[in-house]
Amino acid sequence: MRVSFESEFGAIPELVRQHAARSPAHPALVQDGHTLDYAQLDALMERVAATLQRDGLQPGDAIAVCAETSIHYAAVFLGALRAGVVVAPLAPGSGPDSLQRMVQDARAKLVFTGGLGAQSMVQALPAGVARIALDDGAPGQPLSAWLAAAGSRAQPVGVQPSWPFNIIYSSGTTGEPKGIVQSHGMRWSHVRRGAAYGYGTDAITLLSTPLYSNTTLVVFFPTISAGGTVVLMPKFDVAAYLQLAVRHRVTHTMLVPVQYQRLMAHPEFDTFDLSSYRMKFSTSAPFGAALKADVLQRWPGGLVEIYGMTEGGGTCLLEAHVYPDKLHTVGQPALGHDIRLIDDNGVEVAAGDAGEVVGHSGGMMSGYHGQPGKTLEAEWFDSSGKRFIRTGDIGRFDADGSLILLDRKKDMLISGGFNVYPSDLEAVVRAHPAVLEVAVVGVPSERWGETPAAFVVLRDGQSVGSDELLQWTNAQLGKTQRLASLQFQGELPRSAIGKVLKRELRAAYVTKEKV
Repeated sequence: MRVSFESEFGAIPELVRQHAARSPAHPALVQDGHTLDYAQLDALMERVAATLQRDGLQPGDAIAVCAETSIHYAAVFLGALRAGVVVAPLAPGSGPDSLQRMVQDARAKLVFTGGLGAQSMVQALPAGVARIALDDGAPGQPLSAWLAAAGSRAQPVGVQPSWPFNIIYSSGTTGEPKGIVQSHGMRWSHVRRGAAYGYGTDAITLLSTPLYSNTTLVVFFPTISAGGTVVLMPKFDVAAYLQLAVRHRVTHTMLVPVQYQRLMAHPEFDTFDLSSYRMKFSTSAPFGAALKADVLQRWPGGLVEIYGMTEGGGTCLLEAHVYPDKLHTVGQPALGHDIRLIDDNGVEVAAGDAGEVVGHSGGMMSGYHGQPGKTLEAEWFDSSGKRFIRTGDIGRFDADGSLILLDRKKDMLISGGFNVYPSDLEAVVRAHPAVLEVAVVGVPSERWGETPAAFVVLRDGQSVGSDELLQWTNAQLGKTQRLASLQFQGELPRSAIGKVLKRELRAAYVTKEKV
């Protein structure tokens, strides 16, 4: 049966087969001057699926991939899906103990490694789990030796919407990873949403975020499903990104806010011809209104901010090029998505009040892998029994129904009995002309219980004293909001997709105070 974006459900690997039949020579994956067209991608996926079946893997079994982004990484991911095998993409930068727990939690039958991931897995590979090396010279059986012979065909598998597609291990910014099980149906909802943003066979998407991140996958799969071309960039570099964008006449991209910030700050940004861009996306971290405005003014094409969670639930979309007066928001709920706000007792708040954001949609995680208790904690049900996913974010709706995010619930601090939202304080500090970035965290205080501390990165060539900046900030804050301390940083600690790791700042502050 032919699959299209209009289908209620479709298997992504089947779309690749259709593109290979219709446009076999059309580029599918490009990296460092190497290209895999759709005929080659389809054949490699078929070999991967056939080899997994040869090794005894059944639909629902899992493999893990711990490697930097590459053409082979993408092909193995897609080939496993064709066999109905679940993929657990793991962050190569994770510690050996964490990697071992993730491989064991996923019950991975095989682990595919490469680059830094190959070295990380040397100490982490559980006994009895075979390793396949995606790149030559890495520990493990080479991919070329593992693969079944060219021309091998896999037994057809009728993928169902409820089947697990992947397990994304997300520690967020809090610590211990949890396996988020996403279904084929959930991924298909992402593909169908992408149809509204100009994806087609002529789409060329440049990706510089890692393939183990859901941030990347929500753009990767719609591009491949549409028969477009994905240009893979294993490591982000501002100058290299701009050069690739011009060379390939890129139409789509996904970038996290810190990447937009660095690109817009490049002294020669305005000399690059970026007129081919149709749509740019951003997610995963707060996206400042001033930065959005700068992107809209200087970078052709639309800009869409996606607010949501890897766990799924409700999504908000801000089409910044359509609603330039709403840049301080994350937009309105996507079509068919139900976003509500609840208080600490699980009761919906009154209109205009702040509360925790919960969401329901057709794209929701099945649950945290092997952790029913954690799954239950992440769920909220309304009076009719409708299931929502809790975000942990505090927000409120404006009069037009756009969602304004106030802060992470766990980042909110209670100082002297008053709720203090770090994002409010960060906005004040960030307004100083010498400040590039700032993060505010709650730290222990004998007098107040908790008190806010700021960590600041200054702009190049700018100078201001920490005491001077502290006094400047506190003069604009209410008595209960004032910063107890302000420290300069060379850079803020971030995850691979640009989230500020506030737990590291908090821990560093506490450690310093104890010394």
